Amino acid sequence: MSVRTPRAARPAAVLVLEDGRTFHGQAYGAVGTTVGEIVFNTGMTGYQETLTDPSYRRQVVVMTAPHIGNTGWTEDDDESSRIWVAGYVVRDPAIRPSSWRAVRSLEDELVARDVVGISGIDTRALTRHLRERGAMRAGIFSGAAATGTPAELLGQVSEAPAMIGADLAGEVTTNEPYIVPAVGEKRFTVAAVDLGIKAMTPQLMAARGIEVHVLPADATLADIQATGADGVFFSNGPGDPATADAQVAVLRQVLDAGVPFFGICFGNQLL
Repeated sequence: MSVRTPRAARPAAVLVLEDGRTFHGQAYGAVGTTVGEIVFNTGMTGYQETLTDPSYRRQVVVMTAPHIGNTGWTEDDDESSRIWVAGYVVRDPAIRPSSWRAVRSLEDELVARDVVGISGIDTRALTRHLRERGAMRAGIFSGAAATGTPAELLGQVSEAPAMIGADLAGEVTTNEPYIVPAVGEKRFTVAAVDLGIKAMTPQLMAARGIEVHVLPADATLADIQATGADGVFFSNGPGDPATADAQVAVLRQVLDAGVPFFGICFGNQLL
């Protein structure tokens, strides 16, 4: 459980890495506890895209750019229907949004979505540590949760499920197929297997005259062929690609059938 963070006096927060290194800062967003695989994002802009990207399911995201939140939150930039990150790490959160498009602040959105975060730490030092040590789990503890002993907090991190062996595509995929119509004259049809697709991906295809049939992660070759697709696209997504045996089998069938294939991130890793 978590509660709203008072802006005037942020509660203390601590970030604990699986290897024992800790960073002390202040709460940002919801107050409470969260754990997940910690990763970093080097984007200077586009934090709303990152937060709503299904690829970040069960991950604690570190923003290396120091100043986050200055453009607030808009209803137009979501890449999915919700925030997917498990936790959020920033250095210098904006005091207030400064954009005519903003409908509320980033922190208000984090609180509303119950996303636990931490601010006021050296995110670039943290990024260098992760580059040197590799992927690992981490926990953010704020408010009363931050008062546990180092051994207790590290124990909670160590008990969190690892990303290795995690099959998460089924948790983020669409429940039902849907079509994004081509803009203007239709040139091609693409079947897009949704392993955690971002909303902008089929929109950008559609802008190029492609009718996109977005299919659930468990789509079969028959489902793909029923769309009359000229090509097959496997999307980005979360989890361990080594668990995607069913999708790899379908991809083999697509290639054997001579249908052009392309993918991004997780989808390309399957190839």
